[in-house]
Amino acid sequence: MYKVGLTGGIGSGKSTVAKVFRSLGVPVYDADIETRKLIDSDPNVIEVYQSLFGERAYVDGKLDRQYVAGIVFNDQDLLKQLESQVHPLVYLHFLDWCEKQEGDLVIKESAILFESGGDRFLNEVITVTAPLELRKARVMKRDGLTEEAILARVRNQWDDELKIAASTYVIHADERQLVVPQVLEVYRELKQKAAGAFAV
Repeated sequence: MYKVGLTGGIGSGKSTVAKVFRSLGVPVYDADIETRKLIDSDPNVIEVYQSLFGERAYVDGKLDRQYVAGIVFNDQDLLKQLESQVHPLVYLHFLDWCEKQEGDLVIKESAILFESGGDRFLNEVITVTAPLELRKARVMKRDGLTEEAILARVRNQWDDELKIAASTYVIHADERQLVVPQVLEVYRELKQKAAGAFAV
């Protein structure tokens, strides 16, 4: 199985790129969504959150995300501690998911792929970029977050320059270049690499 990472900062257009890959028949593991599910259902993940944030972290069996975010996005040490315990559990879930997929190519979509060290276990990485002002406008419209809340999340993610330097491919979702042709070009190359990697 040829494993490819797909990342980009908040509001970069990463999810749009993931949708194009899905439409091409590539299985996409959305680490952000899967992590949210695990947070509310996996006993090991729940234990991590309760040990770091106390019983108050969960209300009626669901994580109080606003409460946790209010603490964690302003405490770098606590964020690192949380990630160092949760990310290995998510990675095991990803491997289990990979075993159930058909074909020779899968994509792991994650906003914090590099920050979590998840790139070390993948064959290639694609970074999606867009100017910060455009990203902020997208997130304000989509999620209703304040500029301050968006910038707090941006500060906890690698800069685009670092991501680009560590990536095999870059897709520009800046509304000046069409996204689909860029994805198609990357897709063709990845399919060739995946076929070659497992040729007998």
